[in-house]
Amino acid sequence: MPDIFPGIFWCPDLISTRDLGPHGVEAVLHLAELMKSRPSVFQRALAGRQMVMFFEKPSLRTRLTFEAGMTSLGGTAMFVDQTHSRIDARETLSDIAHNLERWVDVIVLRTFAQETMEGMARFTSVPVINALSDLEHPCQALADFLTLEERFGDLRRITLAYVGDGNNVAHSLLLTGACLGSSVRIATPKGYEPDAQIVADARKIAKQTGAHIELLTDPRVAVAGVDAVYTDAWASMGQEEEAEKRARVFPPYQVNRELMAEAASHAVFMHCLPAHRGEEVTDEVIDSENSVVFEQAENRLHVQKAILYILLGGAVRLPVRSAHA
Repeated sequence: MPDIFPGIFWCPDLISTRDLGPHGVEAVLHLAELMKSRPSVFQRALAGRQMVMFFEKPSLRTRLTFEAGMTSLGGTAMFVDQTHSRIDARETLSDIAHNLERWVDVIVLRTFAQETMEGMARFTSVPVINALSDLEHPCQALADFLTLEERFGDLRRITLAYVGDGNNVAHSLLLTGACLGSSVRIATPKGYEPDAQIVADARKIAKQTGAHIELLTDPRVAVAGVDAVYTDAWASMGQEEEAEKRARVFPPYQVNRELMAEAASHAVFMHCLPAHRGEEVTDEVIDSENSVVFEQAENRLHVQKAILYILLGGAVRLPVRSAHA
């Protein structure tokens, strides 16, 4: 088994892109590229390891890519459906964590509250991976930038424009782009801007890497000359009660032929999926030759395999923590 990254960095959990930092983000992308090109080398990399997934929100890509990824590395994946109740509805999060650390090697959470991620990581001694929260979606953004690297090469030379809601995907794109030295423009309606702390942290990272961060309100200004145009649903899961209001606010941010025409001629269209066709994006754009949405979806598999290997592959499992500490 190739001994690729020990000594470069060690990340106990992936709760936020900030846990990885620039070196960690680069390591994930490098290993994901290797795993994608040479999957047979890693077929038994995590043999005997067990992963459990607790999902409070529905999922297609996230669930199947984590399950397929863990299985292809020789490990076992288990799924617990929490879409009908929160993870801690029956017992405390600390009690759940102290049970899980005695049974499994890694915990994957898809939750509403970022605090649930942080609490699980605080109480358990095994790695916790953020498979989406209301604040961040780190695995998605890593797959997105892997897709851009495959298309354009040097990520320090690309500009990505995200138009729409300043949500968890926008947050992770900001942080990941900052770690990689890319230029990221975020265009949102007033009142729907990204979280101020996320922006501040992205700009702090950008000072180290040379990345360029811009917050705008005009989608046409944002996409002018860019290499990639990205959007997401106007109302995320859990915001259904706001859908009607948002449907009145966001139409100027729809990615259509006219908006794509403002980007560079080689620009790609990106979306984390599922897409609400006819709302944030038109069929003409998402089905065009410039759309890379399914490349993004495929790369979720390779990125998550890399994350699992980095968190589990070379590390000695820590002893369980005392529930009385």
